[in-house]
Amino acid sequence: MALRTIREYGDDVLAKKCKDVKEITPRIQELVADMLETMYEANGVGLAAPQVGILKRVVVIDCSPEGDQPIVMINPEILETSGEQTGYEGCLSLPGKSGIVTRPNYVKAKAVDLEGNEYIIEGEELLARAICHELDHLDGHMYVEKVEGDLVDNEELMAEAEEDHEKE
Repeated sequence: MALRTIREYGDDVLAKKCKDVKEITPRIQELVADMLETMYEANGVGLAAPQVGILKRVVVIDCSPEGDQPIVMINPEILETSGEQTGYEGCLSLPGKSGIVTRPNYVKAKAVDLEGNEYIIEGEELLARAICHELDHLDGHMYVEKVEGDLVDNEELMAEAEEDHEKE
């Protein structure tokens, strides 16, 4: 496993559509392992292959309590969405910034795991947001295209949250 460089907003690779994975090879397995290590090192909850410069339809997500297995999605596809949630969203490819984005509150998707088995995953709230966010990357889109209003500096956001908490 190795840390990979996370491509940042403005890098051309982030605007390109990814190709399907035709076969789960040792290189794909190594990519997934590297993506997980990179995501954890950057304190992220999700990472898509184009964010590390690879134009393949591969996503890793881990927004669960410690001890749960991370989610590996190869050739993912959203089957169904419902509801709505609006909240701050950030991205490892745009460090230090967040913006308000509206996403579905429920998502049902299918994908292939590292053993080549197709599976269905359902998620609500943060998991639904993460799935939608990461799958957007696979089609060359970033959350900044959906931001309602301006991007904010995460440090300012944290300071405001602390002030609000102190008032309680």
